[in-house]
Amino acid sequence: MYRLSFTIVLLLAITSLLAQSPHGNDLKIDCGQCHNPNGWEIDYATLQFDHDSTNFELEGSHSTTDCKACHTDLTFKNTTTDCMSCHLDVHNQSVGNDCMRCHNSESWLVFNIPELHEQNGFPLIGAHTNLSCIECHSNESSLIFNPIGNECIECHRDDYMATTNPNHPLSGFSTDCLECHSPLSMGWDSGGINHDFFPLTQGHDIQDCSRCHDVTNFSNISDDCFSCHMDDYAQTTNPNHQAANFSTDCNECHTTAPGWMPAILNHDFFPLTMGHDIQDCNECHINGNFNNTPTDCFACHSDDYNATSDPDHQAANFPTDCVICHTTNPGWMPATVNHGFFPLTLGHDIQDCNECHINGNFTNTPTDCFACHADDYNATTNPDHQAANFPTDCASCHSTNPGWMPAVLNHDFFPLTLGHDIQECASCHINGNYTTTPTDCFACHMDDYNATTNPNHSAAQFPTDCVTCHTTNPGWMPATFDHDSMYFPIYSGAHEGEWNQCIDCHINSSNYAVFTCVTCHTQIDMDDDHEGVSGYVYESNACFACHPNP
Repeated sequence: MYRLSFTIVLLLAITSLLAQSPHGNDLKIDCGQCHNPNGWEIDYATLQFDHDSTNFELEGSHSTTDCKACHTDLTFKNTTTDCMSCHLDVHNQSVGNDCMRCHNSESWLVFNIPELHEQNGFPLIGAHTNLSCIECHSNESSLIFNPIGNECIECHRDDYMATTNPNHPLSGFSTDCLECHSPLSMGWDSGGINHDFFPLTQGHDIQDCSRCHDVTNFSNISDDCFSCHMDDYAQTTNPNHQAANFSTDCNECHTTAPGWMPAILNHDFFPLTMGHDIQDCNECHINGNFNNTPTDCFACHSDDYNATSDPDHQAANFPTDCVICHTTNPGWMPATVNHGFFPLTLGHDIQDCNECHINGNFTNTPTDCFACHADDYNATTNPDHQAANFPTDCASCHSTNPGWMPAVLNHDFFPLTLGHDIQECASCHINGNYTTTPTDCFACHMDDYNATTNPNHSAAQFPTDCVTCHTTNPGWMPATFDHDSMYFPIYSGAHEGEWNQCIDCHINSSNYAVFTCVTCHTQIDMDDDHEGVSGYVYESNACFACHPNP
C-alpha cells in the first residue's frame, strides 16, 4: 500500500514539472499558434502567431530570419527591439544609433546619401556630387564617419595655403571660401568667383585679378570708377570731360561696355527726345560749355519763335514757353495747343484760332460762354431762354455739342425720374414759366388725387403729400402705404394676420374714413370682456377711442 501511494505522488510530481512552459509564465498564448501535434519544432507553413502584435513587424529580411537568430532565450520578453542589440555597429557610434536614418530592413545598402547630407547642412552640389565618401571621411575605417564640419576650410585648408594666383594667405583673404567661390562650380576657376559686391560685367570681365588688385592686398581697393579710370577721364576729347567739368562719376553716362561705347548720357534733367535727339553735344553746348547751357526753350529757339507766320506768335502775343503748345517733334509739328483752361471739344474743335481770337487777340479772349454766345441765347424759342429767365451760364444745361443738342438740364433740385422723365419742358412749366413752378406733388397732381376711386383719397382724407405712398413710377404703381404708422396698426400687434381685404374694416369703399370693428368683434364677446367697464358702448368709434394702438 505504501509503495502504491509513493508511485502516485511521483507521477503527479513528474506531470507537474512537464506541464511548465519553457517560455516562462509571461507568454500567454495558445501553444497551437506556433507548435503542432507532430512535435515541438516550428513548422513555418503552419505558424499562426502574428508577430505584428508585438509592435515589431517582420519586414524585409526580418521576414525570413529564424526565430532563434533574435530570440536566443526561450523567454521572449527579454528580446529588445533596437537594431544594435542584434547588429554590430560598424560605424563605431560615429553616426548615432538610429540605423533607420540610413538603412531599412530590406538591405544594408544606402540610397539616400544626398538627402542625408542635406539634413546635416552640407548638400552635395557642384564638385562634391562626384566624390566618394572616403575622399572626405578619411578615418581608420571607410565605415566610420566622424564629423568633419561643414565649413569649406575644414577640407580645403591645404588648397587655401597653396594658392598662388592670387596668394590667398599673403593677400589676407577670408577663409570663408563661399565669399568668392560658388559651391555649384566644378572647380576653383574664376568662373565660380562670387564677385556680386562689384559685378564683373563686360569690360570688367577680366580673368587676371592683378589687373585691378594688388595681389598683396585685395581688401584695400576702391569700387569708385574714377579711382581706376582717372587717366581715361583726363584723356577724353569728344567731349573733353575736364574742360566741360563733367562729373567724375563715370556710371552717370557709361556702362561697363569695352571702349566706353555706347555712352548713355543720363540727360533726364533735360530729356533728349525726338528733335532733341542730337548726337553732337556741341550743337547745344556751344564751345564745350556744359555748365551754363540753358534749359529754357526760348533761349535756343527765339529765332524760330520770331519767324512764325501761321499764326504770327509775336503779333498774337503768344507765350514764349514753347512746351505749352509744342513737343520736341522735328519741325514743331504737330503742334498741340494746351487749351486746358478752355477745352476745345466737340463744337469748340475749331482749327482756325481767329474764329474765337478776334484780330489775333490771344490774351483778352473771354472764357465765359455767354460772352461768345449771347446771340444764341437771345434767339432761343424752345424754350425761350430770355422769357423763362434761364441762367446765362450755358454749361448748366449744354455741353459743347454742335447745335447745342442734346441738352442735359441739371434738374437735380427736382430729379426727373421715371414718370417725371419728360422731354417737353412745357408739360410742367406752363406758359414758359420756369421760375415759379412748384415742386410740391399736389400742386401738379391735384386732379389725380381727386379722381381716385380705389381707394377714394379725398373721401378717405389721405394726405396730399403724394410721396408718402407713391414713387414717380408712371401710373402711380406700385404704391406703398404705411397703415401702421399713419393710422392704425394692422400689420403688427393684435390685428396682424387677422384680416384679408381692406373691405373687412372699411365697409364704405367710397369713404375710407368710415370703418367698423364690429364685423369681427361680436357684441356678445365684447359685452363679456367689458363687464364692469364704465362708459362702455358697443360701437366702432368708441372702440377706436379707447384702443388706438391695440
